[in-house]
Amino acid sequence: MNLEKIWDVFLCELQVNPLIKRCYTRKVAGIPFLYVTTHSSADTSHLQLVIQKSAVEVMKGKQLQAECIFVRMHNDEFVFRHRFYVPLRKMFCCGNMCIDCVRFSK
Repeated sequence: MNLEKIWDVFLCELQVNPLIKRCYTRKVAGIPFLYVTTHSSADTSHLQLVIQKSAVEVMKGKQLQAECIFVRMHNDEFVFRHRFYVPLRKMFCCGNMCIDCVRFSK
């Protein structure tokens, strides 16, 4: 699974939204930040909902999760710490008779 392709599709999905004028990512110290410029004055909670919906569309059919945390705002540009990640729980049985085996869940 290539996260770069997922980020590209995610950014295209965001650009389609009429609320968003421009969006791009930048990595600082290995942490991905999402910069979003809006057409009008939008509140943070509404913009986070738009970002979450776009992330859900991109993650369909994949073993991914997303995390989006608001960092700051300057004029009409919002900055979020946004990342896609693979969950840490086991997805399959390795055959080593582990106590937390997925066969025993549910």
